[in-house]
Amino acid sequence: MFQTFDTLSDPSTGPARLALLRAELVRRGLDGFLVPLADEHQGEYIPAAARRLAWLTGFTGSAGLAVVMTDEAAIFVDGRYTVQVRAQVDTGVFTPRHLMDEPPSAFLKATVKPGNRIGFDPWLHTAAEVERLEKALAGTGATLEPVDGNPVDAVWEDRPAPPLGAVTLFPDAIAGDSRDAKIARIAAAVTEAGTDAAVLTQPDSIAWLLNIRGADVPHTPLPLSFALVPKEGKPSLFIDGRKLSNEVRHTLADAAELFEPIAFEAALEKLGRANARVLVDRATAAARIATLLASTGGTVVDGRDPVVLPKARKSAAELAATRGAHKRDAVAFTRFLAWFDREAPKGGLDEIAAAKALEAFRAETGALKDISFETISGAGPNAALPHYRVSTATNRPIRTGEIYLVDSGAQYEDGTTDITRTLVVGVPTAEMRDRNTRVLKGHIRIARARFPKGTTGAHLDILARQALWDAGLDFDHGTGHGVGVYLSVHEGPQRISKTGGVPLEPGMILSNEPGFYKEGAFGIRIENLIVVTEPTAIDGGDRPMMAFETITFAPIDRRLIEPALLSPEERAWLDAYHADVRAVVAPHLSGDDLAFLTAATEPL
Repeated sequence: MFQTFDTLSDPSTGPARLALLRAELVRRGLDGFLVPLADEHQGEYIPAAARRLAWLTGFTGSAGLAVVMTDEAAIFVDGRYTVQVRAQVDTGVFTPRHLMDEPPSAFLKATVKPGNRIGFDPWLHTAAEVERLEKALAGTGATLEPVDGNPVDAVWEDRPAPPLGAVTLFPDAIAGDSRDAKIARIAAAVTEAGTDAAVLTQPDSIAWLLNIRGADVPHTPLPLSFALVPKEGKPSLFIDGRKLSNEVRHTLADAAELFEPIAFEAALEKLGRANARVLVDRATAAARIATLLASTGGTVVDGRDPVVLPKARKSAAELAATRGAHKRDAVAFTRFLAWFDREAPKGGLDEIAAAKALEAFRAETGALKDISFETISGAGPNAALPHYRVSTATNRPIRTGEIYLVDSGAQYEDGTTDITRTLVVGVPTAEMRDRNTRVLKGHIRIARARFPKGTTGAHLDILARQALWDAGLDFDHGTGHGVGVYLSVHEGPQRISKTGGVPLEPGMILSNEPGFYKEGAFGIRIENLIVVTEPTAIDGGDRPMMAFETITFAPIDRRLIEPALLSPEERAWLDAYHADVRAVVAPHLSGDDLAFLTAATEPL
């Protein structure tokens, strides 16, 4: 099993650990300290050694920040975690606050006193974030001060060691381009930006550039490392040599200069002393990097990581590979749905058993490298937690008359999958059918969208919400995120959300996952992955339009659909989608599994 179900959070440890941290702050002469959920690479998925926020507070979500003052402490989470944070954290010592409605900068501005020294680890905050915090403190008389050595680490006695996951070579046949071709492409972008070099801090950018994968964080094949790409010559890769086999080291040495991570700061200082103009993505790079360059004479040129957009625009080879991965996954997932349909009505099934069964079906493909994130397996009220993590402490039976939501994905060498289905055991209520159908309408409207060049995810987001808004409803997460190819299941910069400002381009992979959540009762989400297609003409139109190709294939529970709420076009889309599902999956099924698929994909 790639997934574990251990209870990772214990609110009772919070007060003692907070006291230890406060004592360390007093020793250092600090009046406060920021504890983000971040590592030096600012990624969503971080190793155990960097999970300082979870150790301190008990909160295990994927985004958050604690502000610890001498007399109060607050933990900031977004709308996905407002329920979860209260269950995992001792709210007597950590006050939960909404990350968007009352950001940490506003909290600090209202809380600090003249003369206060607020510490932060400059490797765990981006340059842009530090600038925002400094502006918030301007005029308060308080100062934001970088620390040398994280005070949490000083009191975390059993902190895990940094990871040493083995680096593997990623086939050029799947990548579509060799590492040399990619390096030349990025070096050209560095030159075009008027800079001498670019700093790469995001491990997925480095993995894409050098056609490698790693094993340093759970469920995402990332090689934690840094890189410098000059406009001329070989890039430099800063990575723990213990992660490299002789074969990998020999192959990479042909394309890049290899250094240990300890040499990274010296390399930045060398660029600074050479008065180099260095491209740094201040939105993703640690503040320490910009400070080192600027303090030694370099010029920091703010700009997006030059790998991000080329990585997001998948090559023809990547798309062909990931289509194959999704078809393989479709068979495994449909086998799970058929199993669930047989077993759930019998009783005795619970969230953990279902998650284990799904992973087992994927493992039977013989191609599973990992799951792409911990399966969200939620029954009844647990399904109303968008990022619910089932554990032995929270495991709930799957009961008749309740909804079961399963959001899961797989990592295959040829693709990363992510799919959500909402299922009902027994007869759904009218409210369940109504809410599910409104979510489905939003899903279909995204899937059917046609849009011109320059359209962003923010322009399309309303399509997923309109049917919910009509009933006074909404959901508090984005409609869709980018997805990599045997990389991160959450990939930027593309996304469909109220804040998705990056134009969508052909080859980008996104999720299409509107939802609805009734706290304490049930949750609904329907998710497929989609690919932005090349623009094509529309009869009678005057400009070509892009569209989405759906690459996820699995039945959508027809028992939860109220047909009267669907337009003729929406019904036609659903029937055509189910016909595609049957065509893709049926040749690989037999017996009861095939009978289930046939019934589940009948026209509405």
